Amino acid sequence: MQISDRIPDPARDDARFVVSGEWAATGQEAAAGQEAAADREAAAAAVVDAWRAQPWPEGLLSYSIYLDADGDLVRDYAQWTGEPAVPDVPGVARRDHAEYRLYRGSRKGGVPGAFVVVRVDTDSADLSRTWVDAVFDALAHDEDLPPGGLGAFFHISTDGTRVLNYAEWESAEAHRQALTATGRGISNGPLWDKVQTMPGVRPQSVTRFHLYATLTP
Repeated sequence: MQISDRIPDPARDDARFVVSGEWAATGQEAAAGQEAAADREAAAAAVVDAWRAQPWPEGLLSYSIYLDADGDLVRDYAQWTGEPAVPDVPGVARRDHAEYRLYRGSRKGGVPGAFVVVRVDTDSADLSRTWVDAVFDALAHDEDLPPGGLGAFFHISTDGTRVLNYAEWESAEAHRQALTATGRGISNGPLWDKVQTMPGVRPQSVTRFHLYATLTP
């Protein structure tokens, strides 16, 4: 197993499944009230140790771990050629875990310094696709997008009811400034209003991350 700072490519065509979820420290570490940075570092290290303790799974292309830029969460992003398998990690709780397939993505170029994960739930797979298409329509017709956005890769869960946008940004601060300017999303206008108010779509979270490590065979 190799450990590096290599940024995964969400658009690689041999990744049939993506597994992503959040991890957080539990038990004594969390109860002791340690600083958020220490919690997330400890959780990330525990996840790496869990992978080191077992043979590299067949079909796993890459496994990336991200640290919350503003809190104590850790998120993983694993690309698989087939059915995934995720190890248990003692002392670390997993949540918002799902299997996804990439639906649509785009990239302008540049090296991302931060990754913004946007999660929404929907009433159906058809609605998930409709919502993602609406986002791309808004992006395509917006001539006043904020600076700093480099790419967006929208995944839909295998059951169709979750959407995960893995977005690449120049920095966490660039994304903060974009949200501050509008008070709700990265831009304004009627097409963005459609995205923000579509019935049956329920926003769950928007979290900024920095890459901690990528594991590869």
